[in-house]
Amino acid sequence: MAGRFRPPTPTTRTTVRGGHTPVPTPTEAPRDRDRDRDRDRPLGRKLDLPLDLGLTLGPLRRGPADPTFRVTPDGSVWRASRTPDGPGTIRVAARDGAAEAEAWGPGATWLLDNAPALLGAEDDPTAFVPRHKLVLATHRRRPGLRLTRTGLVLESLIPTILEQKVTTTEAYAAWRHLVRKYGEPAPGPAAPEGMYVMPDARAWTLIPSWEWHRANVDGKRAATIVRAARVAARLEEAARMDPPAARRRLELIPGIGPWTSAETVQRSNGAPDEVTTGDLHLPGIVGWALAGDRTTDDGAMLDLLAPYEGQRHRAARLILLSGRVPPRRAPRMTPGDIRAF
Repeated sequence: MAGRFRPPTPTTRTTVRGGHTPVPTPTEAPRDRDRDRDRDRPLGRKLDLPLDLGLTLGPLRRGPADPTFRVTPDGSVWRASRTPDGPGTIRVAARDGAAEAEAWGPGATWLLDNAPALLGAEDDPTAFVPRHKLVLATHRRRPGLRLTRTGLVLESLIPTILEQKVTTTEAYAAWRHLVRKYGEPAPGPAAPEGMYVMPDARAWTLIPSWEWHRANVDGKRAATIVRAARVAARLEEAARMDPPAARRRLELIPGIGPWTSAETVQRSNGAPDEVTTGDLHLPGIVGWALAGDRTTDDGAMLDLLAPYEGQRHRAARLILLSGRVPPRRAPRMTPGDIRAF
C-alpha cells in the first residue's frame, strides 16, 4: 500500500473557489429555551448520498468574514437571507446521513420549505461520470459534494457583480462593508453575533455614490447593481427558469455578461452544466489539469469539458477542488483602492 495513500487536498485559494469550506465535526447544537417556538421549525431530511455541508454550501460564502454566512464549532452552517417573505436566518447541520434545519424570522417558513434544495436534494450526482483520472480521484475523495440551489437570484448576483475584474479581497471587503452598513441584523436569538441580512432591492438603489466609493466599488459595478436592483422582481423569476433562459434574462441588464450570469445561476438555480467563461484563471487551471496546457482559452476549455456535457460545472468544480494548478509565473494581482481618489 506504500505510495498509494494521498493526503487530503489542503485548503488553497483554488480549492476555496471550488467550494471548499471547512466545517467541524458535528456535535449537539446548543439550544436556547427562550427562543420563539413559532419561529423555530425543525426540518429533517434523509439524503441518499453522503452530504458534506462545507462542499455543498461553500460556494455561498463570500470570504471568511462574510456577514451572511457563519460556520460554528458545533458543525452547523448558518445563513442569513433576504427571502420573498422577508429576512430570515437558517441553521443547517448534517448528522448520520440526516440533514436538519432550523430557521427564524419572517422568512423562516420559506427557508425551511426550500432547505432540501439548498442542501442539494434536487441535484443528481449519479448523472456524473468521470472521464479523467484526476477528476475520478477528486470525485472519490469528495463523495459529499452536492450542488446547492438557493432559489434566490439577487443574493448571488450582487456579490458576483462586486467580484467583476477585481481581486476577491477587494470584492469581499466591499460586500462586508455594504451589508453591514445597509443590511439588518440576522433575525433569531440564536444567530451568531455579527450576522446580517443583505439590504433589500430598494436599499441597494438608494446607496449614495460616496458610499460606493467608500466601499471601494467603482461607478461601473455600482451602476450595474443599481440597474439590477431596480428590476429585482423580474430577475428573481429567473430562479424558476431553466439555467440557459435564466442567464439570458440576467444578461439583459447592461453590465451583466456571461461570467456574471454563470456564477449566479450556478448558485441560484443549481445548474450542473453552466460553465464560467471569461474568467482570468479557470481556463488555465482546467487546461493544466486535463491537458498540461496552461495557455488554454475559453474555447479550448469548453472542448476539454465536452465529455462532461450536462455536468460541466460539476467537472470544473472537481478540478478546482483537486488543487492542481499551473506553477505561478508572476505575482498575484495587487488589490486596487479607489478610496484615496
